[in-house]
Amino acid sequence: MVGPLCGLRWTARLLRARSGAGVAFGARRASSGAHGTFRYRQFPELSRSQVIKAEAISGAMWFWILWHFWHSPEAVLGHFPYPDSSAWTDEELGIPPDDE
Repeated sequence: MVGPLCGLRWTARLLRARSGAGVAFGARRASSGAHGTFRYRQFPELSRSQVIKAEAISGAMWFWILWHFWHSPEAVLGHFPYPDSSAWTDEELGIPPDDE
């Protein structure tokens, strides 16, 4: 066979031979339980070290957020003075005039 497909078939055979046992290139081989047991619609079983690490990381995150909110609130609230809302007129607020 002559043509562009000949080179493609040769390359596919070479890759299949390198991957071993005739398995196509790029096949997943995780069926031996490499990722743990499968649990459908159930919470995962966490070890004590995982719980401690999660609590420490989330505690550090909230400390970081609250510390920076306390010491630089303009990052969240903005860098401008807030307007006095009692000085606004009904027309500016879009309230129709009273017809008495």
